[in-house]
Amino acid sequence: MSGSKKNKMKKRLRFRLPHVYTIAFLLIVFFAALTWVVPSGQFDRKMISTAAGEREVAVAGTYHEVDKLETDASSGETVDYRQGVPAILQAPTKGIQAAADVVAFVLLIGGSFAVIAKTNALNAGMSRVVKKLKNRDVLIVPIMMTLFSICGTTFGMSEEALPFYAVFIPVMMGLGYDSMTAFIICFLAPNIGYAASTIDPFNVLISQGIIGIEGNPQLWLRFIAWLVMTGAGIAWAMRYAHRVKAAPATSITYEDDKDKRVEFAVSDSSIEQEFTLRQKLVVIEFVMGMGVIVWGLVTQGWYMDQISMVFTGMGLFAGVLGGLDQETIADEFVKGISDFAYAACIIGIARGILVVAESGLIIDTILNSLAGVLSGAPAAVYTTFMYIVLGLLSFLVPSSSGLAALTMPVMGPLTELVGLNPESAVTALQFANQTINTISPVAGMTVAGLAVCRISFAQWWKTIWKFFLFMVATGIVLTAVSGVLPN
Repeated sequence: MSGSKKNKMKKRLRFRLPHVYTIAFLLIVFFAALTWVVPSGQFDRKMISTAAGEREVAVAGTYHEVDKLETDASSGETVDYRQGVPAILQAPTKGIQAAADVVAFVLLIGGSFAVIAKTNALNAGMSRVVKKLKNRDVLIVPIMMTLFSICGTTFGMSEEALPFYAVFIPVMMGLGYDSMTAFIICFLAPNIGYAASTIDPFNVLISQGIIGIEGNPQLWLRFIAWLVMTGAGIAWAMRYAHRVKAAPATSITYEDDKDKRVEFAVSDSSIEQEFTLRQKLVVIEFVMGMGVIVWGLVTQGWYMDQISMVFTGMGLFAGVLGGLDQETIADEFVKGISDFAYAACIIGIARGILVVAESGLIIDTILNSLAGVLSGAPAAVYTTFMYIVLGLLSFLVPSSSGLAALTMPVMGPLTELVGLNPESAVTALQFANQTINTISPVAGMTVAGLAVCRISFAQWWKTIWKFFLFMVATGIVLTAVSGVLPN
């Protein structure tokens, strides 16, 4: 057989991961099929107060099965919990509606950031920083990753990182790195911080509040975990960045980056830009705006609406400071929304997976079954099983606060029942949830970030798999340590 024929055959046999929209739709179909097989059931719910506000949580020990066909007592109509073809086709629509706040947030960020980008202020500002670093430009990686990780561990930075992708892609590519390096900085760093949360109200504090733990007694362990995880993440990222800069053709995104250099207007002079007075004013306004957002998140309990408000104001004001006329501001805003539409839509479609599972009442059934398996496990292996269970459930419930409300009323007492510190349930949740979200096609901000950077899941998985295994192993060890510590 000739060499050309062999190459053609290899190409035919080579597995190619489906498009992320295809993956999301296939998962919708899969969970719809499960609603016909897995018994429907649910826990009773109650409202409790937590650090993140009022939450509806499951009541441990109240799980009960529900008939697939039942009559609604109030309306007299028959409810069918089996999700068929109509439910599958409606799932993307209902998912977008359910995630409307996040979808709107992403679109508004896209529009506002396009206006800011048009002034070229952030790129010029980053250029000034790079010039000061001279031949030490690789230090951008540890400096920015540390800052992003701090944001992740304190207030759960996730969606807030989205605007920075468009900043770092042209800068890092202009320095000789690739788009994957930019993605690692903007995505992995806050994710690591989120996983190794110390005082994040949407992760650690809400879980502790549900279980009834006061005062964050294992804060010292969480801080050590944050140092270890952040340090390891930075070391891994710098090793990757160094390898790509030394041999650009080894980059997994090398061919794709040729098009991105045009799309993001990258040139060899990207880091040799003049930094005008108008651009300085825009950068000052941007930094102040981000400061207001952090203040609102940490002290005022802000969420999507308030953050969108600040970003919209930042975009409009940046256009004025940057000397743009009203028509240019409007045009750029529309272009920005268009650029981020792909990311916004996939968030909603991924949410459709959860919509189908919720409508079929199978999530509580899966949790109850997994809790039954855990209850019979020896204490020595219980924490590992718990970590795995919470990781698997994260595919169904990517939200850390949502997963906490669902699982902590069950996992907390169960952990105490087997003779371990209930704090280990919190530790398992924070690490398992965000570690899985790092590679999950169901996690909204993961698919959104990859979409903005034009990076496929196959490229990301091939890049991150070794560090992902490190995150899993570290989380399992820390969960075990947390469990054997005295109450």
